[in-house]
Amino acid sequence: MMALVGSLHKELAETISVCRVLVVGAGGIGCELLKNLVLTGFSNIEVIDLDIIDVSNLNRQFLFQKKHVGKSKAQVAKESVLQFCPKANITAYHDSVMNPDYNVEFFRNFMLVMNALDNRAARNHVNRMCLAADIPLIESGTAGYLGQVAVIKKGVTECYECQPKPTQKTFPGCTIRNTPSEPIHCIVWAKYLYNQLFGEEDADQEVSPDTADPEAAWEPAETAARAGASNEDGDIKRVSTKTWAKSTGYDPVKLFNKLFNDDIKYLLTMDKLWKKRKAPVPLDWNEVQKLEESSDLQVESSTAGLKDQQVLDIKSCSQLFARSVETLRAQLCEKGDGAELVWDKDDPPAMDFVTSASNLRMHIFSMNMKSRFDVKSMAGNIIPAIATTNAVIAGLIVLEGLKILSGNIEQCKTIFLNKQPNPRKKLLVPCALDPPNANCYVCASRPEVTVKLNVHQTLVLSLQDKILKEKFGMVAPDVQIEDGKGTILISSEEGETEGNNSKCLSEFGIRHGSRLQADDFLQDYTLLVNVLHCEDLGKDVEFEVVGDTPDKPIEKTTEEPAKSITNGSDDGAQPSTSKAQDQDDVLIVDSDEEPSSSSTDVNMKGPNPKRKLEEGDESVRTKRMRTDPPAAQEDDDIIALD
Repeated sequence: MMALVGSLHKELAETISVCRVLVVGAGGIGCELLKNLVLTGFSNIEVIDLDIIDVSNLNRQFLFQKKHVGKSKAQVAKESVLQFCPKANITAYHDSVMNPDYNVEFFRNFMLVMNALDNRAARNHVNRMCLAADIPLIESGTAGYLGQVAVIKKGVTECYECQPKPTQKTFPGCTIRNTPSEPIHCIVWAKYLYNQLFGEEDADQEVSPDTADPEAAWEPAETAARAGASNEDGDIKRVSTKTWAKSTGYDPVKLFNKLFNDDIKYLLTMDKLWKKRKAPVPLDWNEVQKLEESSDLQVESSTAGLKDQQVLDIKSCSQLFARSVETLRAQLCEKGDGAELVWDKDDPPAMDFVTSASNLRMHIFSMNMKSRFDVKSMAGNIIPAIATTNAVIAGLIVLEGLKILSGNIEQCKTIFLNKQPNPRKKLLVPCALDPPNANCYVCASRPEVTVKLNVHQTLVLSLQDKILKEKFGMVAPDVQIEDGKGTILISSEEGETEGNNSKCLSEFGIRHGSRLQADDFLQDYTLLVNVLHCEDLGKDVEFEVVGDTPDKPIEKTTEEPAKSITNGSDDGAQPSTSKAQDQDDVLIVDSDEEPSSSSTDVNMKGPNPKRKLEEGDESVRTKRMRTDPPAAQEDDDIIALD
């Protein structure tokens, strides 16, 4: 068995050989990490990942081969790693780490947890589970050439959620294709669609329904079967969108009905996706053209302001879609056979196409539509996943893990991988770990938040889904009103309080100054929510968290815009008209002199406080954006990351 045992202290080598380690994620970073762990001497490893292998993974996730497409990443990664070290004891779970089976007791089985995830919700959840279990967590992320590793230990360091995070700008493919929940998801989908129809086709930018969506099929066999389903069975996942469009002569009406009617109806057959989400509503071209100004399906057209700042109605969007398709088809014909168009936000037909397509999809998924100006501001560039970056970050994860297992957690650092050497000629910038944030609503001794909302308009379902789950990262919240009677508002037990979902908070006596206690027993986490009634939150704003400002522009001390780091690409969109707002889930670090890691930030959203298990300063952290001291530090010492 190959291992670095000879290079390690005897005591450390023995610890490594017996300790149990959990790796969450078997993708870009996860593949490199699993290989590093077994070659370092770790022999008791458990890995969990819900994804299956796609062709687009093969260029950087080296444990997988073409024959593995459609199979479980965790299972295949295990089999491949065992070829390095046949004696290793590796357990693979093809499942979501947010499954209730993986509770606090499960996490207590490990000496160390290592995250190799690509989404914020799972990162938040693992952060809370490790806090509750009091197990060290090593968090990591990459975006293009940038990377970051952070150590999180309850009561010693900040937790992943100690600092508010900017809006996430990279998204899983199944979210883009199947379950968009924010306008940016629809805008990214529309940009992908542009490339699939008129530009260079990319397997990572598929737009048709993802029939292998892990959330739609929990059984590995069923998931693999869907991934390999034939076109005759109705699976359109692997059909070339461009080939089909060419066969129709780029007919706008046929394109419209396929994308916004047929594909949506197909999504509706994946009923598991819609058990806890509002189902999409298909659009039919002929029905849309019959709409009158007063139609219920019509979205009001905003006529105030400049033309680009107006929000078009559904019928106008459909007509703009048709005109843009015809224009782009003509441009393609002029270039000749095999020609491709290149996306450019300053090309009017390209912007017309993305604006109309994204807004039609927003309407289908019950979102507020956006103006052309807003869409253009959000349409950003994609950051490719770089195999070398994943390899560097995976190596750093193991090095930090060795410090923890040696009992030297005080020597651990948050480390940033920069794109270019700074003035001190360093690509890797270490920063000292920061202590827990006393005001963190996840790891503080008594997690508490204040939320502004309109109690006469906010539904119980919105409180559950948009505030507690989306904003504060809970999985299955139970909520009771502190009214002296202990009124149960939301129960995680199916069917107990579903009748409350369509009622407004005011119907339960909730008013300005009311307090709610939200418990998530899976995460062993309790959050107190103070309600402030407010009737002037602004257009399209349902609630505000008092003191929460992650999405506001942050002054930068560097000329280079901060990038958000998550595994994979930056599908999000930094406003093209603003340099100050494009900090994806980024952290800005300054200097390689080990400043405190507060000056750094790791990608994620700031959920809530820790639950009943918190005893004082139990906290762990990730980092957030900080613009360091006024002067002294060179701009190049600052890097953005997640």
